[in-house]
Amino acid sequence: MKQNFTFDISLSVLNHLGRNLYRNVITILGEAISNSWDADANNVWITINREDNRMIILDDGIGMDENDFQNKFLKIGYSKRHGQNFTTEKGRPFIGRKGIGKLALLSCAKKVHIATKTLKSDIVGGTIDNNDLDEAIKDDVNSQEYQLSPLTKDDIFASQNIEHGTYILFEDINDGIKNTEAYIKKLIALYFRFSLLDENFNIYINDELIDEQQLDELANDTQFLWNINHLEDPFLDRLPSSTEKRTINSDFKIKGYIASVNKPSDLKIRNTKEKLTIDLFVNGRLREKDILRHFPTSRIVENYVYGQIHYDELDSSDSKDIFTSSREGVISNDPKYEAFLKEIEKLFMTIIEEWDELRRKHGTDGDPDNTRITAKERKAQELFNTAFNEMKSKYKEKDKSEGMSSIVHSWVRQLAEEATYNISSYTECFIAENLLRKYINHNNIELSKEEKSIADKWRNNEDKNKRFANISYQIRTSTDDLCYLDMGDLSTLIDKGKNSDKLSLRRSATIYKPVRDAVGHTAIITPNAQKQLKVEVDNIKARVMDLMDEIE
Repeated sequence: MKQNFTFDISLSVLNHLGRNLYRNVITILGEAISNSWDADANNVWITINREDNRMIILDDGIGMDENDFQNKFLKIGYSKRHGQNFTTEKGRPFIGRKGIGKLALLSCAKKVHIATKTLKSDIVGGTIDNNDLDEAIKDDVNSQEYQLSPLTKDDIFASQNIEHGTYILFEDINDGIKNTEAYIKKLIALYFRFSLLDENFNIYINDELIDEQQLDELANDTQFLWNINHLEDPFLDRLPSSTEKRTINSDFKIKGYIASVNKPSDLKIRNTKEKLTIDLFVNGRLREKDILRHFPTSRIVENYVYGQIHYDELDSSDSKDIFTSSREGVISNDPKYEAFLKEIEKLFMTIIEEWDELRRKHGTDGDPDNTRITAKERKAQELFNTAFNEMKSKYKEKDKSEGMSSIVHSWVRQLAEEATYNISSYTECFIAENLLRKYINHNNIELSKEEKSIADKWRNNEDKNKRFANISYQIRTSTDDLCYLDMGDLSTLIDKGKNSDKLSLRRSATIYKPVRDAVGHTAIITPNAQKQLKVEVDNIKARVMDLMDEIE
């Protein structure tokens, strides 16, 4: 005898599919906003009441009639994509795919009230009491036997003057609304970029339109930006003129940007533990945060960057679903996604090199792991930057004007380049000459009458200048004769009595002296002088270190 068999689904399967999938207000909002997008809404109004722990989401989408509400919205696993249907009537790409995200949306509060209507239908809907639903799941009730409570209000849309759309009221939200209104507004502006696809799609929170103005603080903190494949984004238009912008091209069908802030703390979202990262967007919706975690470089630049990469090809009509059940990640071993990550890694390596160059150009510390300049040169630049930035901060405190002109900044950049050489050269002079003084004292080398006369000459000259300046205190920590002798005089003392097979320190010191004096008097020296000084300094350093090896 033939029988017709059907599936009999227990309500307990709802928990396994994802009633507890989303755990914060932002992801709940994300699911609701995505549904409004798929419903061809032009506007989504979100009302948040933290004190009463309530939230309302209302849109002016196409809404649902009785059949749609029962057989589409309440049908877990129903996908809007079937056959060749991958876009809405307005041509928007559908965000929803698996049809289970609504489980979390409908389970995030003690009670969830849904009301919806089309242009031609009356209001339909119901209330989900999640306490009652928990009891039904515990009793292993069949899904066909569980019914939503009837709506208690029938004037929802009339009061809002909306002819069609969907209204959801979340009453007594699980764990409460912990985030501030300002935080929620900022994250909605940052993570829901549907307006890049349809400028007529608007999101309001407590009657305020959410747009790029919410991100002005971030824009002002942005130092550099790399635009990938010429992305057009209103946020980028809000970057200040001081932000240096570059374009970077890719053969992939991606668009986006990677930006760098002035300091790592600028990436932190105020009053939260969250910080900005480089994120993947597909069809205007955040799909994965922090894609750099797939290829960590351990370079300091990672602490400064954020960005958005838009790659709609990951959700095209001919592609399989590669998004995780939580809709907050991508299945990492998908070949298409792996190829995408390799491309982003290649682009990011280019940015790493340019970032160090730009940071040093703008007078800020760069990447110490970049070996294109020596550690000594980098430290010299960092010392210059620190000294100048301290001067600049005091200048700003004293002068409340807009700041230094572009001409002054160009002067500073030129000096920074020169300082790379001059500061390190001065440091080497300081070390070498003072080590020689220590060596002479240690070996009890006596000064000749001529050398004492030279010391007296410079000591008397210093005393004369002190009297002229009305200075009565001692300037040097020591006024011994050696303190008034320069490299040439010191090297003469060292070479006395040495074996002839030893390299002469005096010869290098003689060539070195005029260039050393220029450096010591803060002059900017020519490339030829720099080359000569480098050769002689290398000779002197080697000879000084040989002398140090003699000390037991």
